[in-house]
Amino acid sequence: MRRLSGLDAAFLALETPTSTGHVGGLSVLEAREGSSALTLTDLTRLLESRIGAVPVLRQRLMTVPLGIDQPVWVDDVHFDIGYHLRELALPEPGSDEQLAEQVARIHARPLDRARPLWEAYHISGLTGGRTALYTKVHHAAIDGVSGAELLMVLFDLSPEGDGVAEPAPFVPEPEPRRSVLGARGLVRLAWRPVEVTRIAVQAVRAIPAMGPIAGPVLAAWVGAGRAEADGAILASPTPLVAPQTPFNVAISPHRRFAFGSLSLPDVKLVKNTFGVSVNDVVMAICAGALRSWLIAHEALPDGPLVAMVPVSIRSESSDERGNKVSAMLAALPTNVEDPVERLGVTSRATAVAKSQQAFIPQGLVDEVTDFAPPALTARVARVTFASRVLHRLPAFNVVISNVPGPNIPVYLAGARLLAHYPVSVVTDGVALNITLIGYLDQLHFGITVAREVMPDVDRLMADLGHELALLVEAAHS
Repeated sequence: MRRLSGLDAAFLALETPTSTGHVGGLSVLEAREGSSALTLTDLTRLLESRIGAVPVLRQRLMTVPLGIDQPVWVDDVHFDIGYHLRELALPEPGSDEQLAEQVARIHARPLDRARPLWEAYHISGLTGGRTALYTKVHHAAIDGVSGAELLMVLFDLSPEGDGVAEPAPFVPEPEPRRSVLGARGLVRLAWRPVEVTRIAVQAVRAIPAMGPIAGPVLAAWVGAGRAEADGAILASPTPLVAPQTPFNVAISPHRRFAFGSLSLPDVKLVKNTFGVSVNDVVMAICAGALRSWLIAHEALPDGPLVAMVPVSIRSESSDERGNKVSAMLAALPTNVEDPVERLGVTSRATAVAKSQQAFIPQGLVDEVTDFAPPALTARVARVTFASRVLHRLPAFNVVISNVPGPNIPVYLAGARLLAHYPVSVVTDGVALNITLIGYLDQLHFGITVAREVMPDVDRLMADLGHELALLVEAAHS
């Protein structure tokens, strides 16, 4: 039995009829040489032999009476791997566009909270004899870094792999009595005044870092958050009030998804030429692609967009599977026309954002979210979404996340992994998420968006490549 942290539980509270709380990944696999195609049976046998290394895959959530404490993970006594592993085949021609559409539809469906919170889909029929594996796991169980680690349980470092061992019998632990959970919850409830004092001290120490974030938002409430009479936001590397964009609206339950890959050597060439980081280059090309899309739709704000960038605070020695993540807000200079100048502004903006985020004590967000009982947290979340305050005063416009991946070839049941594309979360008020993962010599991008917000999501993916090409050309000149 493992209790959810406050941050883990927050991803449950943020689910609404239009927003799901799971993250996904699309692995595209090469055809196996000299053998039959990868099948669902192969995948099932492999996962059965290794699932014991990831206990949460055989656990379900159990709530505490009256919602006075966070839910706990307990073994699912009725665990059925056949329910979680599914298959589908694309009709001819099996294009990447068809694959993206199927992934978008599957990703939009919520997970069943009465069962372990994950599913995996074996997808056949792709051109070139390729197959794909789409997986989704609830964010309450993992963050981006641990999610990548979980996926590696299935993969091997050679086509031969470690073989498929006979699965060990699953003997689930008995479920705890609800009375025991309730008693533990009451003890934690009684201890909260002490916790409040400790958290308050940490929060006061973090005020200097939170000022650039909270101050402009509060100013906007009283009408003082505008830099000019027309409401333009100052073009500054310091995060200011996020402007209104087509991404900051109410969303439907439906999704679109686009994926593609960019050359990591090209990104590193730009990085070395202009003395910035790989992440600076990624943020700059995202800013350029968003600028092009917003111009095409006559929606470019006068000032910069604001991006929320998740930051892992997981230590190298940590083997916990829950969320160990913080976040920083960085100005995204979509108001800068020249690509090289935009890269420089992005680098300075990211440096400012990192310095602000460094002052926030690690784990403070988790402790704050852990303070309120889940019943109250869920109620606050529902009221917040219903009030539409996130649409009128968005704290940020877009989520951009860069997840590390393996730099050596990996294989699934003998099939080499060609690429892995993240599929992430969008919510009311923030309808666009750009997440990427590095693998070998490429950066693999997955763009998830609310369906009605961006019908031409493929254009945004193409613009990312165009923006990188402009920077590469500038690096050679």
